Amino acid sequence: MAHPILVTGAAGRVGAVGRIVTQLLLQQGKAVRAMVRNEDQRAQALRDMGAEVVVGNLLDLDAMHRVIAGCETMYFGLSVSDAYLAATVNAAAVAKHHGVQAFINMSQMTLLQMSITETTPSPQHKLHWLAEQALNWSGLPVVHVRPTVFLEGFFLLFTAESVRESHQIRLPFGEGKTSPVAAEDVARVVAALLADPQPHIGKIYHLTGPQSETMSFYAQEYSKALGRTITFQDIPLEPWRDGLLERGLPVHLVHHLATMADLHRAGRYDRMSDDVLTLTGQGPLSVQAFVRTNAATFTASAQEA
Repeated sequence: MAHPILVTGAAGRVGAVGRIVTQLLLQQGKAVRAMVRNEDQRAQALRDMGAEVVVGNLLDLDAMHRVIAGCETMYFGLSVSDAYLAATVNAAAVAKHHGVQAFINMSQMTLLQMSITETTPSPQHKLHWLAEQALNWSGLPVVHVRPTVFLEGFFLLFTAESVRESHQIRLPFGEGKTSPVAAEDVARVVAALLADPQPHIGKIYHLTGPQSETMSFYAQEYSKALGRTITFQDIPLEPWRDGLLERGLPVHLVHHLATMADLHRAGRYDRMSDDVLTLTGQGPLSVQAFVRTNAATFTASAQEA
């Protein structure tokens, strides 16, 4: 019987990498063990797909033994969290104990410009950098996957309301260029690595969209996708950050998002890579195609749906 491939964070919501990876692997006929945080409808949906579902917390040592035992290949991914480093080290320690032969780690492209002497104001970026160091020190057979900003974040969650209400993309990005990538494209890369990991052990892959452009350019792409004029409105960073706090977002997350916005303004996300195409044989989704696919979210009627 084949060893199952472990996918953490498998119960993520729509657009989450872990859930899409699980689906892609199952479609290939792979045995998948899907780790979820809670027993709920999303967990049952994974079972209905054909996954073996295991409930556990990445910070729970006993749970991680149950989750990892019997798996030779695993994907590790966790959303923004102040416990990110602890969760990574916990998973790595148990993975090494059980002799995992391929550990696919979801990281961030920002680490390309970080070192022992260079960091960013985001505590999450530092946790990611330290997590990569710990995984490298562990001796585990690791592959680091570093996507740039996700389309499902700034380009969906944080633009939908203003595009619906005022036909504007309102973000504190200035004239900086950026190359957002879709979660589905990242998931396709991860699934390819999990299906045949050995040629990639020890490597780092950087994932971007098909182009790096300013937000004014992307506003034109929104316009083409939605059939109405969308413009970009640069806004001050501080009021935007305060608005996120007022909405109840965790301070750790808001600090991270504000740093990302500031880095966008400075052009730090102006990067390009062919790794999505090289690893999957298919180019990444464009912003225009992404907006067209999610058009209902950007229309007034979406609020009533």
